[in-house]
Amino acid sequence: MQSIIEVEHLEKRYNKKQALKQISFQVRPGEIFGFLGPSGSGKTTTVKILTSQLRHSSGHVQVLGDDPNRSRHAGFLSKIGVLTDNSGLYERLSVHDNLILFCRLYGVPDRRIDEVLEAMNLSDDRHTQVGKLSKGMKQRVTLGRAILHEPAILFLDEPTSALDPVNGGRIRETLREMNRRGTTIFLTTHNMEEAEELCDRVAFLNHGEISALDTPQALRLQHGDRSITVTTAHGKQVVQPNAEGAEYIRELMRRGELLAIHSNEPTLGDIFVTLTGRGLQ
Repeated sequence: MQSIIEVEHLEKRYNKKQALKQISFQVRPGEIFGFLGPSGSGKTTTVKILTSQLRHSSGHVQVLGDDPNRSRHAGFLSKIGVLTDNSGLYERLSVHDNLILFCRLYGVPDRRIDEVLEAMNLSDDRHTQVGKLSKGMKQRVTLGRAILHEPAILFLDEPTSALDPVNGGRIRETLREMNRRGTTIFLTTHNMEEAEELCDRVAFLNHGEISALDTPQALRLQHGDRSITVTTAHGKQVVQPNAEGAEYIRELMRRGELLAIHSNEPTLGDIFVTLTGRGLQ
């Protein structure tokens, strides 16, 4: 299978509003694919179509070789994990009992719960009623449920939006480890730093259309000037990446005057604004 997700000319209309406009992309097995854009750009709609929660209006969609519109059977659903804005947790049950239900559903050994709770930093809260958890803790329970059965594809819609930096970092490391073990990850976010840290390729979604699609590094090179900023005790100076610039930096280093040096590549957020004229919030 060359592509684990294939989308061609996908459209979704809600009465007179067109949420997705002829978008096309492919996701390769084993990659982390970022689907980036501000709120209301169509990210969640796309995830719900790919996971059979919503029917598309027109176009071609395949996930794991199946059309999600026709693949709501247990075999298809057991191969995917989903985290969206609708948690579907049982609020009167404990964290542990919520996960036990899904162990039974997926045929997963109960010992897997301990691994997931540790990864989500929820081991001490296993017996807490879900209804008493904070928003961020509920999000971690929902993510734990999504990875419980180690799916072939994991769909994540803003997975760290409600998390503090420490737990956000732990979640990102868990996702990297799952990806190293073979899980393909489809990640929607408006957090450009998270996308740069995790994603192999990214697509920019703006008003239901894809504005750009490539690796983060390729996008930075396409839209950057490749200049370098050097900092000395006298201030900052922009240096061009040529022989003259290299000699200047070497001389600063020889004299011990170089305090800092960094490239002036744009961030993904900068590139998004350049391409779309709008921010990501």
